[in-house]
Amino acid sequence: MSKLSIIVPSYNEEEAIPYFYPEVNKVLATMPGVEPEYWFINDGSKDNTLEELRKLQKQDPEHVHYVSFSRNFGKEAALYAGLQSATGDYVVVMDADLQDPPKFLPEMYQLLQTGKYDCIGTRRVDRTGEGKVKSFLSDMFYKVVNKISNTSIVPGARDYRMMTRQMVDAVLDMPEYSRFSKGIFSWVGFRTKYLDYHNVERVAGESDWNTWSLFKYAMDGISDFSQAPLNLAVWIGTFSAVLSILGFLFVIIRHFVEPGSSVFGWASLVSIILLIGGLQLLCIGILGKYIGRIYLQVKNRPIYIVQEKK
Repeated sequence: MSKLSIIVPSYNEEEAIPYFYPEVNKVLATMPGVEPEYWFINDGSKDNTLEELRKLQKQDPEHVHYVSFSRNFGKEAALYAGLQSATGDYVVVMDADLQDPPKFLPEMYQLLQTGKYDCIGTRRVDRTGEGKVKSFLSDMFYKVVNKISNTSIVPGARDYRMMTRQMVDAVLDMPEYSRFSKGIFSWVGFRTKYLDYHNVERVAGESDWNTWSLFKYAMDGISDFSQAPLNLAVWIGTFSAVLSILGFLFVIIRHFVEPGSSVFGWASLVSIILLIGGLQLLCIGILGKYIGRIYLQVKNRPIYIVQEKK
């Protein structure tokens, strides 16, 4: 008998959880020899998600467990808390909104049982139903991060994946404060196979991931797994310095070639000063982004705080 831990990060999912649990149980009933262990992580929800989890735990206290945070710490913290709590031989990460099709669970389990793979992930091949701007930014993120980072992230990859205990332990050995799980799953390595599927609409509720949230998440991913922004700051500074030297030489040479010539163009001069100042602030901002991450890490604060656990 193998134990399968199912981690479900939940933020404002009171409408989705009543659909999620029976749907997954229906699939698990077709997997003989598998004992499920649910870990719902309530990430400081503002609705009645916690009440739904309490009711679910009372219905099935043997298999359903939950952890409730003292406030919203973010999906990455919830995922990490789930990995720490899971005790299964195999661990799967799923969203409560059923956008991660449970029908893949038997295939994932069978593939891991062959011993050829350590992780079976999923990849969306389209983004039907999403806004064009959000889809464009998502596609661009994967293109950019794979060009500037040594850690390859499969385009369209989801957090929905089933892992062996060995891989889970490797991920838990990375207790960094700023977490980007898609990058961490790729960085630890192990043999991974991806299953493709078409986008699935949420079963209930609304997504809390708007375009701005996804943009910030993407920026965190780039800064976590690439030093390219720092290199960009160096090149911008070098280019500005060389340009300034050439301009200085031009003024000196012109003074001797055309004595008494006056220099016009105060508007253009001010524009150049503003441009250089803007580039300097950009470089300082990039440096500040990395220094800020160092600052958060060395403070050694907990990634999350548990208020209730059953």
